[in-house]
Amino acid sequence: MSVAATEEPVRTMPPAAAQAPKTPFLRMDNVSRHFGSLKAVDGVSFEMHAGEMRAVIGPNGAGKTTFFNLISGLLPPTSGQVIFEGENITEQPIVKRVAKGIIRTFQITEILPDLSVFENIRVGVETAEKLNSKPWISRSARAAVNDRVAELMKIVNLTGKANRTVGELAHGDQRVVEVAVALSGRPRLLLLDEPTAGMGDTETDHMVDLIRRLHQDQNMSILFIEHDMDIVFGIAQHITVLDQGRVLADGTPDAISNDPKVRAAYLGSIE
Repeated sequence: MSVAATEEPVRTMPPAAAQAPKTPFLRMDNVSRHFGSLKAVDGVSFEMHAGEMRAVIGPNGAGKTTFFNLISGLLPPTSGQVIFEGENITEQPIVKRVAKGIIRTFQITEILPDLSVFENIRVGVETAEKLNSKPWISRSARAAVNDRVAELMKIVNLTGKANRTVGELAHGDQRVVEVAVALSGRPRLLLLDEPTAGMGDTETDHMVDLIRRLHQDQNMSILFIEHDMDIVFGIAQHITVLDQGRVLADGTPDAISNDPKVRAAYLGSIE
């Protein structure tokens, strides 16, 4: 008998490309939101993977904030589905989505202006830990809350302003306080709606640095709306362009900047 006849066939592993694709962290399937005859969001499909830094851009009235409202649960869709970590959350209210880690900020700063920086963040931490409805908190629980507040102030670089009344702070610092409060909920997906709106150059630089650090150091999944194209193309890994409630383009910054449809509808010439 020949040697060749006794040899077993060589077994090869399937190529990497044949492996199952990674399940999207967030998925929207043909989602629409209509207000009467107005189609604010019209048949949008969208996918985002965990750990991504993604931007949503588009002209005024493109449907960006409505898009965020559909993800966060502030509005129910007229049609379509929202899937988060493989679960259909289309019918779930805001409180359940927050519990899953979908947390957002708004265009208009949401703070308690008469309280200090520390107190604002403490309210967020107590709410996240379900302590704010209790008539009495133990000493150990209070210490844990204070430690968490201190940790968050360090992350957003507000430690030196802990006792400042938030209403007296500059607009940029107020926005940072709002981000810190959002972080108190331990977001798995952080939605930032125009985080640098109304800021000067220095404040904008500080906010962009914070967003970049949250993504890189905290490994946070971030989806943000922004009108400043320098910011968008400076930090976003992937960009979705909305126009008249529909997805006009979706891709890397290079692909978006060179897309003729995007240039014609929104960006113009990008230097």
